[in-house]
Amino acid sequence: MFELLFVNWHVNPEIFHIGPFAVRWYSLLFISGFFIGWYIFKWFFKREGVPVTLLEPLLYTLLIGTIVGARLGHCLFYQPDYYFGSWKGFWEIFMVWKGGLASHGGTIALILAMWWFSHHYGRKYDFDLLWILDRLCIAVCFAGALIRIGNLFNSEIYGDVTSLPWGFIFELRGETEPKHPTQIYEALSYTILGLVLLAMYRYRLEKLNRGTLLGIFFIVLFGMRFLIEFIKEPQVGFEEGMVLNMGQILSIPFILIGIGLIIYSLGWGKPAMLQHPQKHKAEPTRHAKSLADGK
Repeated sequence: MFELLFVNWHVNPEIFHIGPFAVRWYSLLFISGFFIGWYIFKWFFKREGVPVTLLEPLLYTLLIGTIVGARLGHCLFYQPDYYFGSWKGFWEIFMVWKGGLASHGGTIALILAMWWFSHHYGRKYDFDLLWILDRLCIAVCFAGALIRIGNLFNSEIYGDVTSLPWGFIFELRGETEPKHPTQIYEALSYTILGLVLLAMYRYRLEKLNRGTLLGIFFIVLFGMRFLIEFIKEPQVGFEEGMVLNMGQILSIPFILIGIGLIIYSLGWGKPAMLQHPQKHKAEPTRHAKSLADGK
């Protein structure tokens, strides 16, 4: 007889705290995703002739869009009766530290934020919304994987009971039976997808059209999300008894959009790589102009 193997998971979500201030693993991993994205975009911009000075406004735009969108997504999609049913709940919308972020809301907000960014900077530097979303989806894969590991440290968003040897007993949540570590399943799928998209960008960019990478991202990421949701426990009460939960319902439009993007990119998409990247040189100083004029 073989003894059932499992993991007793009782990791403290807090790394350390000083008085009321605490540093949590989730927060550290969340912020780390943005720094990884910053370095990836630095390579993208240098390769295609976009000035790296745009990295700072891009980072701020992404940070604000992600937090606002993910928070509002959770409040609107999962607990609208609580957050909009009383003044107490409404004010808690702004208390992000209490938890409650939804990836679907974050995705919608990121698209809107990048629409603003591409409209504000794209005309001057020759890129559009699809160009930047094709690159953003690569960074999002790795950031999303880190966020799911953060969920693991928080002992949240896990799956149903399992007899598989890698089941986790989430002791901090009072669990006594091993559950599917769906956080790890999602983190691994996001990481693999990110590596594949990164390889396509590195080796196949000249042969791709805009929208291809984003289309693959939507189909695979939200397709995996759709499948993994079948073994997740309900996140909120109203999901009990539903054939498809809210995460699956919200994933379907993104999968369909991904299919549409692939069709569009193959038939009408512009080249993925900037064809004539501008060489944005610094303006000569007044002294240099004087020397050039022989003054």
